Amino acid sequence: RHITDAHYKACLYAGIEISGTNGEVMPGQQEYQVGPCIGIDAGDQLMMSRYILQRVCEDFQVYCTLHPKPIVEGDWNGAGMHTNVSTKEMREEGGIDAIRKAIYKLGAKHEEHIAVYGTGNELRLTGKHETASINDFCFGVANRGASIRIGR
Repeated sequence: RHITDAHYKACLYAGIEISGTNGEVMPGQQEYQVGPCIGIDAGDQLMMSRYILQRVCEDFQVYCTLHPKPIVEGDWNGAGMHTNVSTKEMREEGGIDAIRKAIYKLGAKHEEHIAVYGTGNELRLTGKHETASINDFCFGVANRGASIRIGR
């Protein structure tokens, strides 16, 4: 809790649009939310928040990892980053068509995208623990096991 609170306060002080924190399933796993942000600012704020997290952990003499599956023994969820993205068209009446169009474009490049997402994702994306298999691309409304979850 001390690290989470210190990180939250440091992000606020730095002007990061941090909007929440919560504990997760795996022992010691914490999550925080950045945003809402507009455009490329989302990536900038995410990267700065990660830098701040590393520095706060140094102050507490704790090692922090962003590895997607830091605990491989046992029956634990992994740790992945998820994002919420929309355009004005997606938020308007009939926006589900724009959402599906974007999803089909992402699905067509699934293997190419997975190849550059970093190492260790094959350990997390197993089709278990609220994930899709690394080999399959799928989407669904409120589906916690999909590659892309569409909100209700």
